[in-house]
Parts: sequence; structure tokens; C-alpha cells
Amino acid sequence: MHSAVLLIEFGAIILSLGLLGRAAARLRFSPIPLYLLAGLAFGEGGLLPLGASEEFVATGAEIGVILLLLMLGLEYTAGDLVSNLKAHYPAGLVDFTCNALPGAAAALLLGWGPVAAVVLAGVTWISSSGVIAKVLGDLGRVGNRETPVILSILVLEDLAMAVYLPIVTALVAGAGLAAGSVTLAIALAAAGLVLSVALRFGRVISRFVSSDDPEKLLLVVLGLTILVAGIAQQLQVSAAVGAFLVGIALSGEVAEGAHTLLSPLRDLFAAVFFVFFGLHTDPASIPPVLLPALALAAVTAVTKIATGYWAARRAGISVKGRWRAGGALVARGEFSIVIAGLAVTAGIEPSLGPLATAYVLLLVVLGPLTARYTEPLIARLNARSGRVRTEHRDAPVPTEPEGDTRAQTAVGD
Repeated sequence: MHSAVLLIEFGAIILSLGLLGRAAARLRFSPIPLYLLAGLAFGEGGLLPLGASEEFVATGAEIGVILLLLMLGLEYTAGDLVSNLKAHYPAGLVDFTCNALPGAAAALLLGWGPVAAVVLAGVTWISSSGVIAKVLGDLGRVGNRETPVILSILVLEDLAMAVYLPIVTALVAGAGLAAGSVTLAIALAAAGLVLSVALRFGRVISRFVSSDDPEKLLLVVLGLTILVAGIAQQLQVSAAVGAFLVGIALSGEVAEGAHTLLSPLRDLFAAVFFVFFGLHTDPASIPPVLLPALALAAVTAVTKIATGYWAARRAGISVKGRWRAGGALVARGEFSIVIAGLAVTAGIEPSLGPLATAYVLLLVVLGPLTARYTEPLIARLNARSGRVRTEHRDAPVPTEPEGDTRAQTAVGD
């Protein structure tokens, strides 16, 4: 009976996610907010609370995070990461300063303490690579001159995750300074070792993993990723970081083949992850944090636009391209939820999950709109202000009294 209920509940979840994804595709926006809303509906305080399948969903959600980071690592080679870090690190520093500090400040102002401040800083800092990539494709901007600037900022954020996630993991686990330092040292050493090995022996590793049979390739890559993720988690580093490093180590045809095979699995388990996060958020807890979420969303939307504008200007992009770059970076999504999920699971601050949910819901909807309309809106405002200046400049100059004019003429003659 228990297994039958589990199958019914999990089947209903998957079917609902499929229908929601189809609806989002028709409306041409990210399905992430719909997945989060589905989680709210199925969780405690929702319309149809789950029972038997919650533990199974939790396992699927963990696999979803691992696959998200693996696929992210497959997008880049070690050489890409190193070259991007050298060329664009100033933009990464500006991005961190402008977008992480508002989240940290908000947590401290709300009285949540330093650990929650570090977590909320990550939530507001990291843009959604998945949403942004989809929006750029939908708008036909993949070949634009500003797109490499956008991607370089996203790459730097992804690389920073390899350092940030172990810090958060240690903090939410309640580790002391010494234990946290050891965890960070292990993570940095692992990241450095993987990058070094990938740079020197990437082809050898890829050749070892490679297979002409899609089934064998899928099993080897998936098994290796979950194994490394488990070892990383055992070392208190973060399963997500382990998966990310496996993705970086693979390159060439292996990475392309694995990406193609794993994309459907990634989409499935990532959707389950968003549902799981919503399950742990009581819908009644969102209204009290809605105003802080709105304020934080407004502030960090502006700071992301400013970040993109500055980075594009530094790269010599035209003014229109600068505004397009800024507007494209606004969306937050999967990684903001991953970061908040660590704190929610550890029970750091009860209001952090609802705030993160409301914040992501706002910006994952607003992000595609800012990407599409920031540049035209600025152009329209500039045109309007230009017309006002022109009308002011062309306005007739008041004439002086006739007597004064004759007197000046007499003096001139």
C-alpha cells in the first residue's frame, strides 16, 4: 500500500511538472516560478500535502543539484575558466561587491546573524545561468557583441561557487573557525588539483571515460559524478562542488556527448529540486517577508544592471549593448535556491527560505522582462529628454524693449 501511494504521489508530481513546463513554454518564460509554486501547493500548509513520497523527492532533489552543477562544469574547460579569470576578474569583483553586499546587509538589518548574512549574500549575488542562456537564445542575441561579457560574468560566478559553497556548507553545519578553515582548504586544494589535472591530462581523462555506446557513456559519467559528489560531501566540501569539478575535468566530444545524454535527466531532477524547496516553505510564511523581498529584488535588479553596464563599457561595447548586458543579468534562479536550500535544511533561519522563494519568484519573472526592455526603455527616455532639451534650445528668445535696442544700435554705429 505504501509503495502504491508513493507511486501515485510521485507520478502526480511529475505529470504536474510536465504540464507546468508546457504552460511556461507557451508563455515563453522560465518554468522555475511554476515549479516553486507547485512545491508550495504540495508542501505543509499547501493544498495537497504529500506524505509517502517526500523522502523519495528529497533524494531526487539532491540528485538534481548534483546534475545542475555537473552540467555547468561541462559547459567550460579548465582553460576557459583560467583565461576568463585572468581577463575579467575586475568585473567579477564589481559583481560581488554590488550584488552580494545588499543581501548580507538585508540579513543583518533583519537581525538574522552573520551566517544567514553569508547565505543571503549568495542568494542575491549569483545570476541564473539557465534562465539567462534561454532568454539570450529566445531574443536572438547569442551572437551580439555584449554576449561574451555576460557569459564571462556568469563563468566567474560559477567558478566562485566552487569556493563559496564549501564556506556556506561549513557555516551552516556549525563548524568552528578551525574546521571551517580545513574545509575551505580542502575545497581549494581539490579545485586547484582538478584544474591542474584537467589542463594537463584533460584529453587522457576524456579518452578514459569516452565510449561510442551512449548507454555506457551515460552510466560511467553519471556514476563517476555521484561517486565524487558523495566523497566530497563526506569530506564536508559539498556534493555540488564535486560534481562541478567532474564537469570541468571532462572536455571535447565526451563533454558534448554527456551534455546531450544528461540534459533530460538534469531537467527532470532539477524540477524535482525546485518542488522539494517549495515543499519546505509554508505559503503562510511568505506574506510577512514579501516587502523585504520586493525591496531586495528592486535594489539588486538595479545593481545587476549597473554591473553589466560597467563590464560592457570596460569591454568597449556600445551604449545600447551596455544596457542589454545589464538587463540580461537580472534573473536569479536555480543557484539562489541551491544556496538557500543549504540553510533551510540546516534550520539556520526560518524566514530565510520564504524570503528566498519570494525573491527568486520575483526576479525569475522580472529577469526576462529587463533583458528585453531595458535598452528600449532607456533609449525612449533618452529620446524624450533629448526632445525636451531641443525644444528648450529652440524656444524663442525674449526680445528686449524697442527703446533699448535702438540705443544699442546707436552705440554700435
